[in-house]
Amino acid sequence: MRLLIPVILVLTFAGFAGSTEAADTSYLYKASFIQAAPGKILDLIELYKSRQAAYKTIGDEAPMWCRHSQGDKWDLLMLFPMGDYVDYYQSARISRRRAAESAQFLEKLKEYIAWQEDIFVHGPPLDETRRAFGRAGFFHLEIFQALPGKHSELLKEREMENAYQKLLKRPENLIFVRDQGAGWDIFTIGMYRDIKHYAESADFTEKDQEAAAKASGFGAANKIGPYLRTLISAHHDTLAIAIK
Repeated sequence: MRLLIPVILVLTFAGFAGSTEAADTSYLYKASFIQAAPGKILDLIELYKSRQAAYKTIGDEAPMWCRHSQGDKWDLLMLFPMGDYVDYYQSARISRRRAAESAQFLEKLKEYIAWQEDIFVHGPPLDETRRAFGRAGFFHLEIFQALPGKHSELLKEREMENAYQKLLKRPENLIFVRDQGAGWDIFTIGMYRDIKHYAESADFTEKDQEAAAKASGFGAANKIGPYLRTLISAHHDTLAIAIK
């Protein structure tokens, strides 16, 4: 029986090699990275909370969000479900949004926000994204600009890293691909229960990491990061927490 477990692991990794699945990025979102004015982060969160009931009246899906813990300069990520441009920008829905945006609300946004960057992205189906946000208490965001001509290869690398995570029984990242807006080409969100869950990656043996890396298409576990850096011109990391 002692010999059976290593054999099963080898067969599992071997069967997985080359089977990286393309990410489903069929749903349209608007992502807003927001930096609060000094001392206004809690006021800004409460302001956005006060607007939650309005989304149902408008006919929009409520946004998902998280709050920066450390890393990049933004304080909030707001992920607004859109579906597609045609439905989201129907004239009736635009009119309802305008009616729901009081002058006081808009003035408070100007007072509470120091900087904002918006990007329209295609990402996972809405139910998958909501389920992941609903379970998570801790987030790891990676935001990338691809080198010229490397956009497709960067997306493939993100999918390979998801295959690597899956083999190690770690949460896979949600992948979002730029359509228009800010200059980022791809961002990914890793969802974890808490910071301890995020840090569990350090518990895997070198042997398991090597097997998972090779089965996912990487030369070795220690080559994942160096390979990624051959594809990008910029890369921002952020750790974030759920907003209750």
